[in-house]
Amino acid sequence: MAERSYLRDGRAPVPKDPRTSALMSRIKAKDTAPELALRKALRELGYTGYRLHYTKAPARPDIAFVGQRVAVLVHGCFWHGCPHCTPRRPRNNSAFWSAKLDANKARDARKVRELRQEGWRVVTSWECRIERNAKAQAERVIRALTRTR
Repeated sequence: MAERSYLRDGRAPVPKDPRTSALMSRIKAKDTAPELALRKALRELGYTGYRLHYTKAPARPDIAFVGQRVAVLVHGCFWHGCPHCTPRRPRNNSAFWSAKLDANKARDARKVRELRQEGWRVVTSWECRIERNAKAQAERVIRALTRTR
């Protein structure tokens, strides 16, 4: 496999190991495994008709039931600081990672606040919880949907 070079934009430090850079470049923002698993569980329970990454709502929720104004945020444990499994932070470049992950958590709180101010009910599903039991997480979403009717 040929060595790839990556254009650096200065937002992240250069990793010590080039394999780290290659790994990080493959991390997706949309259609992640937890998102797909939750959407599959919702479909299996008969709930369709949602919008993905709905741009007309604040924060562009991962899954949006527009008519009922229910926004579902699917959070990766590492990137969003899961309170359930408390993932470890990297030891290399720890100052960068602490600032980055703390900023992610602050942004998440701001997005939830914006959604609620606009009348949306917000359900946050964590990667570890979806992996453990996607159906239970889908049922949480369904409970939010039935409360808004």
